[in-house]
Amino acid sequence: MDSTELLLNLIELNASINRQLSGPLSLQGIGLSEYLVLNHLHQAKDGRMRRVDLATHVGLTPSGITRLLNPMEKIGLVEKEANPRDARVSLVVLTKAGEQIYQDASQGFKQCAEQVLRHLGEQDQHQLGHILKLIL
Repeated sequence: MDSTELLLNLIELNASINRQLSGPLSLQGIGLSEYLVLNHLHQAKDGRMRRVDLATHVGLTPSGITRLLNPMEKIGLVEKEANPRDARVSLVVLTKAGEQIYQDASQGFKQCAEQVLRHLGEQDQHQLGHILKLIL
């Protein structure tokens, strides 16, 4: 398999994963991008991140992350917070409601992950994780 075919297969896998995740995540009223935001905030120190860092982690532009965060803020999943050290930088904070939605959505996410990777043993999954880290 050449590199072009491999990349096309990875893109097809990504589309398949997105389709499989849409159902479980929609039960919580969120999509994959919102889940990724909640996940990064959940893992962040004190549940807060700079907006620009969050955009980078989620794969969005600064304006794209703003468009994603505005509705999330309106429904109470995240809050904006001023950075006490730099007024030009705003922080995004995970709310208690956002944490609860993240926890609930994570159950469906985990089930989807297990389904997608069901044909791989533990060693194969470890090796795939290593290869993906090399690519990323």
